[in-house]
Amino acid sequence: MFSKISALILKLWGWKILGPFPDMKKYICIVVPHTSAWDFPIGVLLRSYMKKDIKFVAKKSLFFPPLGWILKALNGVSVDRSKNTNFVDAVVNEYNSRDEFAIQVAPEGTRDKVEKFKTGFYYIAKKADVPVIMIKFDFKNKQVVLREPFYLTDNMENDFDIIYDYFRGTIGKRPAKSFL
Repeated sequence: MFSKISALILKLWGWKILGPFPDMKKYICIVVPHTSAWDFPIGVLLRSYMKKDIKFVAKKSLFFPPLGWILKALNGVSVDRSKNTNFVDAVVNEYNSRDEFAIQVAPEGTRDKVEKFKTGFYYIAKKADVPVIMIKFDFKNKQVVLREPFYLTDNMENDFDIIYDYFRGTIGKRPAKSFL
């Protein structure tokens, strides 16, 4: 039911979904560009429409009541960074402890314009041995564009060239803050 409601809202807002979403148990989604708070509700609607259990991660200290209840209801997963582990390793531990797990991240790490992505998603995907699903939020054309799973290689520079080429020119809600 929520899937149909989400589809209706996306349609009323004029959004189109291009490309199939793969049927996989583990992956990491990167969504670009991240220029506005509107990216979050579009993502929530897309996730609901596609019937995917894609989570987002946040540090454990944010998961206190009542905010924690809201974050969990929105599919948030807390990651404990207080142990002898860094954020990447903590997320990789989540992948390794579950049969099915998917997260989404905005690799810019901010809603401001950036010249390059943060690398956390890359190291998570490499260490957890999961593919990257690249998703464009093209506000100019009101399209969500999905790319087939991208399996990282041992050549980080080449992998990032492919990732940057895919997202280059995609216009976010705030065009001046769009990547490249």
